Amino acid sequence: MKKIISQPEGINLDFKQSISNQLKIAKTIVAFANTIGGTIVVGVTDRRKIAGIDPEEEKYMLGEALSRHCIPSIPHSFETYEIDYWEDEKLEDEKYLLFMNIPESDRKPHFVQDLEGNRTFYRRQGDRSLPMEDPGTP
Repeated sequence: MKKIISQPEGINLDFKQSISNQLKIAKTIVAFANTIGGTIVVGVTDRRKIAGIDPEEEKYMLGEALSRHCIPSIPHSFETYEIDYWEDEKLEDEKYLLFMNIPESDRKPHFVQDLEGNRTFYRRQGDRSLPMEDPGTP
């Protein structure tokens, strides 16, 4: 886990302090599935500081993003970690991190569908999730 958090964000790694926008996180999930897969670490800031989260609330938000906005469905798994020490220092309170692992999909391409029904395909480039052309258009 420390090895993952010590890496910079990139094509297969994204840090989120928390999940507050289901549509925005759906873009990252779809981009990972359409590219080489990846891991979303929830409870860590972009500067790799441990913020901690309520893992059940974050799983709920991610599940809602998947079911409402990611088409077709995307396989994934969750891992929850409890952190008491970080960088050899005891934390004031234990904190929780949630890792969401998304493999490269064999059902791609996936798209994000917004509340108006608009569909956008995404791919991962560096540490960004970028729109791509609809693979079904000639």
